[in-house]
Amino acid sequence: MARGDHLVISSGDAVQPFNYAVGLHGSKFFHELKENRRIVGIKCPACGKVYTPPRRVCGDCFVENKEWLEVGPQGVIDTFTIVRYAFIDPETGKQKPVPYGYGFIRFDGADTRFQHFVELNEARPIKIGARVEPVFAEERKGTIRDILYFRILD
Repeated sequence: MARGDHLVISSGDAVQPFNYAVGLHGSKFFHELKENRRIVGIKCPACGKVYTPPRRVCGDCFVENKEWLEVGPQGVIDTFTIVRYAFIDPETGKQKPVPYGYGFIRFDGADTRFQHFVELNEARPIKIGARVEPVFAEERKGTIRDILYFRILD
């Protein structure tokens, strides 16, 4: 991605009364999702902690992170919930079908957790420690929705 390239994130038909810039690190993260189906992180030069999604400064050392690396795409569920309460999804403006799983995933090679939807499948129940992998949208737009959900592997 060339310096100066920025991604614009749209809420579709949903109306949200604010604008949000994802910055340089977020732009690179979403660019990699969209163009390469890759998940990237960034490593602290002092303590070695790998952040996904990436952030400019290490939260522990307050040192600027500069080393980009690919993580995952597989990981493990550190914690999760099953949502059974219907509501209007602010990202789409449509009612979110329930039930659905939502979890915190720690990618292989990363130290932080990534929040996203997790499939509910009776044959492979959602549980802490379950291995997962992302299922990507066919048409990607450079948003978090480029990952549809995480599929449970075991």
